[in-house]
Amino acid sequence: MNERKKHVVKMAHQLFIDKGFQSTSIQDILDYSGISKGTFYNYFSSKNELLIAIFKSVYSELATLRNELLMGQDRSDIEIFIKQIELQLKTNRKNKLITLFEEVLVSNDADLKQFIERGKVKNIHWVYLRLIDLFGEKKKDYLLDCAIMFMGMLRENLKFSLLTHDSNANLSHVVRYTVNRLVNMVNEVAVQDEQLISPLTLESWFPDCKKNQHDFQKRIHHGIFTLKNKLGQNEQSASISLLDFIEEELLDTKKPRKFLIESALFSLNAQLRGILKEDLKKLESIVEDFFIGLDKTDK
Repeated sequence: MNERKKHVVKMAHQLFIDKGFQSTSIQDILDYSGISKGTFYNYFSSKNELLIAIFKSVYSELATLRNELLMGQDRSDIEIFIKQIELQLKTNRKNKLITLFEEVLVSNDADLKQFIERGKVKNIHWVYLRLIDLFGEKKKDYLLDCAIMFMGMLRENLKFSLLTHDSNANLSHVVRYTVNRLVNMVNEVAVQDEQLISPLTLESWFPDCKKNQHDFQKRIHHGIFTLKNKLGQNEQSASISLLDFIEEELLDTKKPRKFLIESALFSLNAQLRGILKEDLKKLESIVEDFFIGLDKTDK
């Protein structure tokens, strides 16, 4: 996204917060961001597409910040998970996402509603994968249920705690309290061997590609995390941005564009040196395996 388009997204986001999505017209956006109607439609086909761009921008920023919290840390450290959840909630509040979600849900736009629902499922998927990091593969069969129940408990705990407490001061306490309940819940369902929804259901929730299967997701996350962790020490922001793009294209796109991923990998090859080249080769191998599997599926 170029700087001018980012500016429009930022200005529109503020307008949607101040006036509401439904009450903001395209002319309002043109006036506030200082662009022409032609420029607007060069970037976005509609106001709805602009709103989706805002959500994607926030999600991308959140994913980067969550990954940064993991760099150099033990993925099984529950304190890191707590910090990631707190970060997500603070990001939602800062960007007034809940208010925007509510406007979408009362609208009649099917595409916007589908985008929001898919975002919720992807977030549950992320929590599920983090729970595997925390509690291990042996409890994997129960962890999708636990991810769903955890997010439901967290939402309701936050809602009712706001009735009696200061929201900012109480957020950390609510998250820690709910995570403590999560630990007990995971142990209980594992001991009782109870399962409501199989993790295999995730494949039907993401029917268009196999990249969301846990094994591939885990390999991609590990490969990119390893490179980012080493790059972080040298602050090579251009390379980190390319890695973010590759991860988003592979994991968040229905039909990953192979030529763009190959171009990003080529650019990384030109930027990286020494031991990082070996880590990049491992990532390239994972990507190659993915597209080979995708070709077989298409046939």
